[in-house]
Amino acid sequence: VCSSPSLTIRPAQPRDLVSLTELLLTSFHPRTIPLCWIYPLLRLGVYEDLRSRLRTISPDYICLVALSSRSERSWDQAQEADEFVVGTVEVALRCAYPWQPREFQHLYVSSLAVDANCRRQGVAQQLLRACEQIAIDRTFQDLYLHVMENNDHARRLYFKAGYRLQKVEMDWTTVLLGLPRKLLLHKRLALHPIA
Repeated sequence: VCSSPSLTIRPAQPRDLVSLTELLLTSFHPRTIPLCWIYPLLRLGVYEDLRSRLRTISPDYICLVALSSRSERSWDQAQEADEFVVGTVEVALRCAYPWQPREFQHLYVSSLAVDANCRRQGVAQQLLRACEQIAIDRTFQDLYLHVMENNDHARRLYFKAGYRLQKVEMDWTTVLLGLPRKLLLHKRLALHPIA
């Protein structure tokens, strides 16, 4: 149980890879009986994708982790001393379309995930505030993210954090398979005037 964790938010490091992989898998790809045989391959894919992104030092990308300090930790969750990963989020520069030049890039928030035992305790809000600080530090006034229209908890979180609907997106999976639409959300930040 993660009751009122004392959080530290910092850039992800290679030693966080195993915990990050498990957190992302349990958040976005819960284990189901029909697909349990593919789970090890999915785990390997997520791990290698994260490892590749963390190895690439780029000013256009950052992965943040929220670490909780608890005395009653389990050994498999320990990162160092009494800290373990309870949340993560990624921020990257993106263009709406691949053919656009770099000056059309915007900051995009993705892969926000919080350990099931730590949800509704402010972890996600702190990670989102850290993303806003990154945007302000880089003089970006806008943040964007996607959320699935059927993800009510995430939509409420983002609306509470000040994000607003920018666009409803449909693709072939929505039309042919009846899957939920993606909602592009936007938040305008107030940049502090330069003194």
